Amino acid sequence: MYEALSIDRATTVDRIVEELRRALFDGELVPGTPLREIALADRLGVARSTVREAMGVLAAEGLVTRAPNRGVAVAQLSADDVRDLSTARAVLELAGVRSWNTATESARVAVREALVRFAHAATESGGPVSLAEAHLGVHRSFTALVGSPRLDAVALALTHEMRLAMATMDRLRRNAPQQVTEHRALVALLERGSIDDAAAELEAHLGSAERSLLDALHLG
Repeated sequence: MYEALSIDRATTVDRIVEELRRALFDGELVPGTPLREIALADRLGVARSTVREAMGVLAAEGLVTRAPNRGVAVAQLSADDVRDLSTARAVLELAGVRSWNTATESARVAVREALVRFAHAATESGGPVSLAEAHLGVHRSFTALVGSPRLDAVALALTHEMRLAMATMDRLRRNAPQQVTEHRALVALLERGSIDDAAAELEAHLGSAERSLLDALHLG
């Protein structure tokens, strides 16, 4: 009985986390927005304790911040945050790209499939959330080439922060076809065994993404 209650509670918390993530990534809750437990509990039809637990998950992911006497608010990235995020992504993804030749075939297939999903999202009208998810899915597949579950977990955490930042960006939607072309070119270099060229291409791409984020967040 107690185990069933625990599972039910965990499921409810997970559901609230997913709902709040969706609102954050869709831009419904902009950076700096206060998140009031009572109002959210009433709106979502759950107990305040459930909202509090969900906030703890989001805080661990860097999506919300807690401040003494100020409560919880949607996280706001600083210029240093953006640069640090870009540095961390580069370390993980470049390690993955350089592991292409030693990666498992299933990991390489995952990169190809992620690229197909991104191309499909760029031609459909699924909205900015699905487009950002597909785009970042390609980058997570690069990290997965290393074959380390721990690095995959770090990459997922970075993805959450990237999606929050990208919620305010319009450039990705405008340049989606170009982005797909660039990613295809990078993967083609990997397929040909031009690892150094692919790594250089990825570094240039991540540098451009960093500048775009700084501009979009008015931090440049």
